[in-house]
Amino acid sequence: MALADTFQAIVDSLPDDWTDLELDLRIADETRYVDAAVFLVVANAQPYSKHDWHWRLLVAHRFGHAASVDAVHMALGLLDDAKLDGELALREVRSGRVPVESVWGRPQSLRDEMRQINAQ
Repeated sequence: MALADTFQAIVDSLPDDWTDLELDLRIADETRYVDAAVFLVVANAQPYSKHDWHWRLLVAHRFGHAASVDAVHMALGLLDDAKLDGELALREVRSGRVPVESVWGRPQSLRDEMRQINAQ
C-alpha cells in the first residue's frame, strides 16, 4: 500500500477526539534519503540520527504545534509519486487536549462558542 494511503487509513481509524499523533517513517532505499528529505520538508519531518527509522512525523488534528493532516498526506503522496517505497509505524496517539485561550473580557457569545467547539 502507498504511504499516503497507509497514512489516510491510520487517520480514518482514529476517533474524532484525537489531537495529535506521532509516526515513524522509514524508506526502503537509503541511497534516496536526500530525495525523500526534500519532499518531507512540507511535513516538518524530524530526522533520527543513529536509529533504524529515518524520520518522526508529528501530526495535529485541529490545533497544535505539528503538521496538519493535509500537509503530511501531501508529503507522503510526493514520496509515492517519486516511487520511494517505505514503511510507516504509528507510535503514539493523544486525545482529550483543548487549546488554552484567554476569554477574559470577551463577550459571552464567544465563550459559549469556544466551549461548544472544544466539546466536540
